[in-house]
Amino acid sequence: MPCAHTSSTHRHYVQQHPVHICSQHPSAICGVGACDALHGYAMLSMDMQCPVHTHSLWQSPELLSDIQDGYSVSGHLLVCFSSGYFIHDSLDIIFNQQSRSSWEYLVHHAMAISAFVSLIITGRFLVAAMLLLLVEVSNIFLTIRMLLKMSNVPSPALYEANKYVNLVMYFAFRLAPQAYLTWYFVRYVEVQGQGAFLMANLLLLDAMILMYFSRLLRSDFFPSLRKGSAGRDVDGEKFLID
Repeated sequence: MPCAHTSSTHRHYVQQHPVHICSQHPSAICGVGACDALHGYAMLSMDMQCPVHTHSLWQSPELLSDIQDGYSVSGHLLVCFSSGYFIHDSLDIIFNQQSRSSWEYLVHHAMAISAFVSLIITGRFLVAAMLLLLVEVSNIFLTIRMLLKMSNVPSPALYEANKYVNLVMYFAFRLAPQAYLTWYFVRYVEVQGQGAFLMANLLLLDAMILMYFSRLLRSDFFPSLRKGSAGRDVDGEKFLID
């Protein structure tokens, strides 16, 4: 089940290019070169799902009243497409020998693939997956944030505006759906079989999302907390790609 994720293509770009702190914007990490079209395409590949699944929920709002057994063809295809993305990105990480530096993504992708495959096979809990995929709306602003950090063009005003919009979107499209589904599963879903399996995935995802949220807060709102005892940036380059 999805949470914060990015394509391994731009993870490789970040890892292969040294970074420095812009004097014009102390909290922005900037790459030595601008992203080309390929990197931009990779970063937006999952964000392009946003219109698809928001349209699915808008077109069939009655699905929200039956999270366990609600079904739509567009929702089913969306979960299939998302599964393909996670499989592709996992293979890309492994084949490009990035497993050690990107192990968090492999764990996340393994959880997502196993959960989504079970939904595709059984046709149940598809609405839960569609709700979780609302995270892609939030990812648009996380991607903008990352592009601003990687850009050589200083834009502190735009970064400042985006960080507040990003925070609102994080709550609305990431934390809120996650909290609601966790409550729903705890209260209504029988903890056995597929329900127990998805519950375990959901709780692990809760932990990952809270970890990413704490990194976001430290990076954008409490930068002093990111410094280690020796003044070293403990998040450093890693958070740029979270």
